[in-house]
Amino acid sequence: MHAYEHQATDLSLRDADATDALGAALARTRPARAVVHLSGDLGAGKSTLARALLRALGVQGAIRSPTYTLVERYPLADGGEAWHLDLYRIGDAGELEFLGLDGDEAVLWLIEWPDRGRGALPPADLRVELAVAGAGRSARLVPASAVGAAWIRAATVAA
Repeated sequence: MHAYEHQATDLSLRDADATDALGAALARTRPARAVVHLSGDLGAGKSTLARALLRALGVQGAIRSPTYTLVERYPLADGGEAWHLDLYRIGDAGELEFLGLDGDEAVLWLIEWPDRGRGALPPADLRVELAVAGAGRSARLVPASAVGAAWIRAATVAA
């Protein structure tokens, strides 16, 4: 167990509006730089939450799932870029090398299937573990750094 894991927060997301509200709360309280690992089975809501967070950060136009492109980059109004990665289709973390993910311009990383890129990705500040729960979803927000712990506290107050 990591030092911050005891500070995890469990949420029930009854519907798409609840997922959008979580994304908006995370966007409103986003730290200057953060890495988010999104985990869960297919259909658990990883892309939905990433899309809601990006939309709440003011990203205009299409927010595409990076299932085939592996990474989609979105300029943010307050500077820098948000990078949304979906690593479901990679077989080995070494495959990420050709993407040129140096990360200097990325102020927010949203990484689906992060275990497939282990060792080639920045460490998480926040882990979001999503699961299907009846007609809705459950979300477990797990801080993995001091930045993540502060973010969860701020987001759950803002929600």
